[in-house]
Amino acid sequence: MSADRLDRYARHIVLPEIGGAGQAALARSHVMLVGLGGIGAPALQYLAGAGIGQLTLVDDDKVSASNLQRQTIYTVRDIGHGKAVSARRWLANFDDRLGVTIHDTRITADNVGAMVSGADLVLDGTDNFATRLAVSDACTTARVPLLSAAVGRFQGQVGAFAGHLPDQPCYRCFVGDAFDAEDCDTCAEDGVLGAMVGWVGTFAAMQAVRILVSGTGGMGDSGWGKLHLMDGLKPGMRTLNIAKDPACRGCGAISV
Repeated sequence: MSADRLDRYARHIVLPEIGGAGQAALARSHVMLVGLGGIGAPALQYLAGAGIGQLTLVDDDKVSASNLQRQTIYTVRDIGHGKAVSARRWLANFDDRLGVTIHDTRITADNVGAMVSGADLVLDGTDNFATRLAVSDACTTARVPLLSAAVGRFQGQVGAFAGHLPDQPCYRCFVGDAFDAEDCDTCAEDGVLGAMVGWVGTFAAMQAVRILVSGTGGMGDSGWGKLHLMDGLKPGMRTLNIAKDPACRGCGAISV
């Protein structure tokens, strides 16, 4: 690492749980962010800040004025422009040494496999089950771990899934097959607290760092199969363990 990079990440490197080896692992990592909205925007900020070496950004939406209440990488200048392009511009201004690839097409079961290939971790912050399940199935097939995050009103959740491992669940084990449709509630219908979205996105980024440095001793267990439920009104958090479903059509037939 060059002197300027060592200085940039000095506060990480002095942490025994990360150190030089962990920071080098982050610099070698490739994270795919699916959805650059309320969850993806703050997650991107902290993943970039952590020095993730390669980022793939996926979103086919355009920035609107209503996004600015919670999607913190965008400004009024970005309204009407594609989120993926605007996010790449933010990233270039923040740290032009990080690699970035963008996809501004809508994810489908047919194209997601090619996008996921080569990633070390996928962080999904999309807002419908059809996309989430397509991403989950592609991750399981490609043997890429998945962080799935969601938020609405004052509640959020972040779960870590490694369905390609024989004893670990995938996201489909959690929600089942009934939701293979674009039928999620939306922020436009139900509302969402901007700061709540920030909490979920930054917590997802922290969990991503935990997973990516796990090979160097890191921050403890990767947390596969753990779903963290976040309540902004109490406030508080509780954690559930998700069991692998042997009959799951996403990961039930996966073997080592």
